[in-house]
Amino acid sequence: MGAARLRAAHQVLDSASILVDPLAARILGSDNEASLDHARAHPSGPRLRWFIAARSRIAEDALNVAVENGARQLVVLGAGLDTLAYRIGLAGRLRIFEIDHPATQAWKRDKLSAAAIAVPDTLAFVPVDFERQTLADALGAAGFDRDARTFFSWLGVVPYLTEQAVLSTLALIAGLPGGGEVVFDYVNPPASIAPAGRMAHQALAERVAALGERIQCYFDTERLRAELSAIGFGHVDDIGPERLAARFFPEAERSAPARGGHIMHAATV
Repeated sequence: MGAARLRAAHQVLDSASILVDPLAARILGSDNEASLDHARAHPSGPRLRWFIAARSRIAEDALNVAVENGARQLVVLGAGLDTLAYRIGLAGRLRIFEIDHPATQAWKRDKLSAAAIAVPDTLAFVPVDFERQTLADALGAAGFDRDARTFFSWLGVVPYLTEQAVLSTLALIAGLPGGGEVVFDYVNPPASIAPAGRMAHQALAERVAALGERIQCYFDTERLRAELSAIGFGHVDDIGPERLAARFFPEAERSAPARGGHIMHAATV
C-alpha cells in the first residue's frame, strides 16, 4: 500500500515526470487524498517517491526492449498493487503471471474489480505460499513455459527476503532454457552508506519492521555483480543512486550518495 500510494502521488505531485501510470490512483479507489497526504508527510521526503517511480520506469522500459528481442512471458514477482500488466500495450503479446501471497492477491483482485480495471486475457494470477510451495512448482502448475524467453519484474521485494531466497530465485531465472531477464531493486549495507543516507535508511527500516516486514537482506554491489555473473547472467547493469539521480531527479536534487538503493537489470545471453 505504501509503494502504491507513492506511485499515485507521483502522478500529481511530480506531474508523472518519471513514470506515467494512469491506473496508479484508480487502483487505490477512494484512497487518493490519503496518498497525497502520505507522500507529503513522508519522512524520506520526495526521494523515496522518485526511487519507486524510477524502478517501475526502468522495469517497463527494459520489458519493452525485451519483447522486441523475443521475450514472450512476463512474471511479476511480489506484484502487490503494481499496475504494469494492466496498462502496457504489450499484454496481447505476452503470457503474464502475477505471483503473490494468496491473501495479498485476493485483496488486489478486489481492488481491480472495484476500480473496473480490466484484467488481460493473457494474465494468470498465481497465489503462492512459499512455506508450502516453490516458485518453480507454482509457475509450472500455472502453465509457465520454461523454453520461452521470460522477463521478470521483481520490485520492492528483495530487501525483505533472505539472501539465500534471493540468490536461489535469481539462479532459477538464469537457468531457464529459453533465457531469462530480471529487474529488481536492492540496498547496500547500511555501514557503507554516508551518514545522512544511513539515517534515512534506518528510519525506513524501523517503519517497515514495525509493520511486520523487516529488512533482511543487503548486498555489496561488486559482490552481487560477481554472484550474478557466476550463476549465468551475461548482461549485468547496475543503476545506483548517482545514475538514478542524474537521470530522473529534478536538477536541483541531483546530488546523490554513491551508496544506497540500487536497481539491477540482469539478462542471460
